[in-house]
Amino acid sequence: MAQKAAQPKGTRDFLPHTMRQRSYVIETIAAIYRKHGFEPIETPALENLDTLLGKYGEEGDQLLFRILKRGAKAGTGECDLGLRYDLTVPLARFIAMHQNDLPRIFKRYQIQPVWRADRPGHGRFREFYQCDIDVVGAQAPLADVDLLLAVVEVFDALAFNRLTLRLNDRRILRGLIEVAGIDIGQETTAIVALDKLDKIGAPGVETELQQRGIPAAAAASLLATLQDLQEAPEILPRLEALFADHPAALAGVHTLAQIQAAMAHQVSTSTTLRVDPTLARGLNYYTGPIFEIQSQDLGSSLAGGGRYDGLIGTFLGRDIPACGVSLGLERILVVMEERDAFPGLRMSSDLMVALFDESTTHHALTAATALRAHGLEVDLYPQHDKMAKQFKYANERKIPWVLVIGPDEAKNDRVRLKRMHDGTHFDLSLAEVPAHIASER
Repeated sequence: MAQKAAQPKGTRDFLPHTMRQRSYVIETIAAIYRKHGFEPIETPALENLDTLLGKYGEEGDQLLFRILKRGAKAGTGECDLGLRYDLTVPLARFIAMHQNDLPRIFKRYQIQPVWRADRPGHGRFREFYQCDIDVVGAQAPLADVDLLLAVVEVFDALAFNRLTLRLNDRRILRGLIEVAGIDIGQETTAIVALDKLDKIGAPGVETELQQRGIPAAAAASLLATLQDLQEAPEILPRLEALFADHPAALAGVHTLAQIQAAMAHQVSTSTTLRVDPTLARGLNYYTGPIFEIQSQDLGSSLAGGGRYDGLIGTFLGRDIPACGVSLGLERILVVMEERDAFPGLRMSSDLMVALFDESTTHHALTAATALRAHGLEVDLYPQHDKMAKQFKYANERKIPWVLVIGPDEAKNDRVRLKRMHDGTHFDLSLAEVPAHIASER
């Protein structure tokens, strides 16, 4: 009896046409990152478990895929490795290990899969790709602006418009928590609850804050202040007045004002900048400005990140300023496919070279090699078959052109080029083929 074929829940196989779409988006992102001066790196899928634990907060730690220690018995829970949860913590470890091989200010991009032991559902996967850029060694705000401009350019290149760039600062959130009368020792648990505001609304967050041990009056005060701020026509002046006696939070307000002013003169009118004091970003390692980019048409986040000036210090023993943004590749691809946003994207080889008979095999090989040298994607049919079968194969693969060299063509240094969608044949020299195909694209 054959074994049932099934991939693990929350993972996917990608067919060739999907991989072409993914490759197009990844290559577009990478090209723009390089244009902005970011250098590529890769890190292992596996990290030591103590590298990952304690960096993401209680919920993040629960979603880590842990790997049983070699030689340990199943069920003992003896784990020493984990699959990476994101690309930021591995970067911090990478910087600590390779600091002597890197420039003082290091701009990196990384496009690799990450894994989370989440419950699979619609649009939620256990394995997915992140596309990160980070600036290590530079203070806010210019480095943060540099990151955001690169990300906005990516979305422009992928034909996303009507974007909202939400800005906040963890120091502002900390100040709001203090002003509401919440003990600063409960800051982390309060931020975890606030991060769910978009999902469960203010009543749900208020209930969760109380369940986490925050007094009801303080929870109500925090949410009332956030609502008042969201309704204010000018949020930054209101925050300045609110934090007159909170210098750290006031510094966060001033940093956001600088970022907002710099971005306002650089991004297109299709991108709206909004200071949003409810933006929390639930990961523990954020220390300063935090960002999220949303589609106004979808109401969902496409990218997010922020400043994490203390994370690298957990490995190095001294703090190094750093900030980063991560793009959600899977969500971007879903939206683009729904919008049919891959116009003109080549979904198959440009051309197939058929094998007429044994006597012309050499001519077919020579033609395929020459056309590939011209930059065409050329599929060489791999065995001798009836021409009808070869044409059927080309149609199955949606290859638009088939090139045939029979004995007569070989004798006269000609080729027969068949346009598959209507069966029209063209008698050409091999050198004329690339220009002819290009003229009909």
